[in-house]
Amino acid sequence: MNFFRTMLLLAAMTALFMAIGYAIGRGPGMTIAFVIAAATNLFAYWNSDKMVLAQQDAQEVDEKRAPELYSIVRQLAANANLPMPRVYIIHSEQPNAFATGRNPNNAAVAASAGLLRMLSKEEVAGVLAHELAHVKNRDTLTMTVAATIAGAISMLANIGMLFGGRRDGESGGGGGVIGSLLAVFVAPLAAGIIQMAISRTREYCADHDGAEIVQRPLWLASALRKIDNAARQIPNEQAEAHPASAPLYIINPLHGGGMDNLFSTHPNTENRIAALVEQARQMGQTQEPSAARMNVRPDAGPAPWGSGQGRPSGGGRWR
Repeated sequence: MNFFRTMLLLAAMTALFMAIGYAIGRGPGMTIAFVIAAATNLFAYWNSDKMVLAQQDAQEVDEKRAPELYSIVRQLAANANLPMPRVYIIHSEQPNAFATGRNPNNAAVAASAGLLRMLSKEEVAGVLAHELAHVKNRDTLTMTVAATIAGAISMLANIGMLFGGRRDGESGGGGGVIGSLLAVFVAPLAAGIIQMAISRTREYCADHDGAEIVQRPLWLASALRKIDNAARQIPNEQAEAHPASAPLYIINPLHGGGMDNLFSTHPNTENRIAALVEQARQMGQTQEPSAARMNVRPDAGPAPWGSGQGRPSGGGRWR
């Protein structure tokens, strides 16, 4: 059902894109915009992961540099029947994480230094399972397409401001000044709302599927509460500089993004936690995660990572 809703939302963005084209008319700017949008879409499909990781100041780590973190991701990927993704550390003290990549074979998961410092191993596993659920459901590609279409809509809106008014007295084509004003002001706002709705829809699904991957919904529920509280107090400079990346994170990383509902990039955290608690109840689980922290060196500087053995409790699959 969530996938169907996402497809409807993407279709709505495409329809909005076409409506702006009608409002602008048949001018040369529309052709240029379509060409640029197509090129941007193609570039984003192949390079979106590299772009996002570079923008967020993420550094790739291997099993030698981050054995504990790497082992958790490898175990979860095996649980989800996914190829091993690339693993990154984000140089930010705000606890957060995201996944990117056009498909499971080209995926990457990134956790912030703050996340590894503040959360227990079980909570980190819950967060990373959520991100791998995004990879498995190909949500990262969906969000890239949504962001690209939203950018193209804004581009067309700017073209409408330049060319729309010139057709005010023409009998054919679009809607003149009124159509241009709608394109400039209303369409980008609507595109942003639809893009945020896509993000919110996929977060609920990733919460549920991630909890199934790790088999402990309460681990993720506990992590979400800690991340949400800390994200309100600790800024994420990389995300603030590139706000289009906000929907990729497990919790909204932007300090200015406190509004909920239509203008929120993520669902209400308490609603997400309630859904996970209910999922745990249905699975017959009530035990809270332990307080054990990731084994992080206190003097690691800008890129701390685990240095322990990195095996889940009891070895093998979390149960």
